Amino acid sequence: MQIPSWTLPLLGLLALSAAMLIAWRRQLRTRNAGVVDVLWTAGLGALALAYAAAGDGWLPRRVLVALLAGLWSARLTWHLARRVSGEDEDGRYAQFRREKGAGFDRWALGFFQAQAVLAVLLSLAYLPGTVADQPGWRPQDAVAIALWLVSLVGEGVADRQLAAWRADPRNRGRTCRSGLWRYSRHPNYFFEWIHWLAWPVLALGLPGGWAVWLAPAAMLFLVLKVTGIPPTEEQSLRSRGDDYRAYQRTTNAFFPGPPKAGSDRLLETS
Repeated sequence: MQIPSWTLPLLGLLALSAAMLIAWRRQLRTRNAGVVDVLWTAGLGALALAYAAAGDGWLPRRVLVALLAGLWSARLTWHLARRVSGEDEDGRYAQFRREKGAGFDRWALGFFQAQAVLAVLLSLAYLPGTVADQPGWRPQDAVAIALWLVSLVGEGVADRQLAAWRADPRNRGRTCRSGLWRYSRHPNYFFEWIHWLAWPVLALGLPGGWAVWLAPAAMLFLVLKVTGIPPTEEQSLRSRGDDYRAYQRTTNAFFPGPPKAGSDRLLETS
């Protein structure tokens, strides 16, 4: 029996909301709210697989959606899970815990559920590719795959460069300025955003495809103004002070670009 496509996000919301509730209860014991990021990423991958399996669109495109979203989710979920299990609570959540005191757990419950809603809303970007019955490959499919590859490789490289920097005890309290981090203060966020650009390109010419542009627009707003760069930079300033302020003066926040004047001197003294 074919499940109507419009019911899939609703079923996904119920499932992910329940999973977030379990994760929230887990953080009551572990005192590490970073698990929400792991589940958010894994949930998006699971939703894409569900849409591809239950959709009635052209099968090869459904398989492509499952592969692109599934592999992206698997890599990032593994990366985040290793960090959450092997490190202290992310500084952003630790700061919220200090600021909110006894009210943190109540706040966290709402935050976890909001992340479930956000994941389902973003997952709507997968639907056009899984329900459209137009057959045949198109030039925009190749462009979407290219964007996806750039995002996956770029984010993976940025994550490895930062991990290698942090693993060296000599770099404790100092800001990473090597590799991609020389050209952007948040190259991981930038390449994550590139990933979300792949979906509206894939949906070009498909019914409802125009609406998928809301996904990268929403992600850009969240990264630049809400849950991405602002709290991350606040935490970096608390932990690295003047060193990070100097980094802010010489390096673009999001879009990669040439380092500003003075960066070479900072590299020599760092």
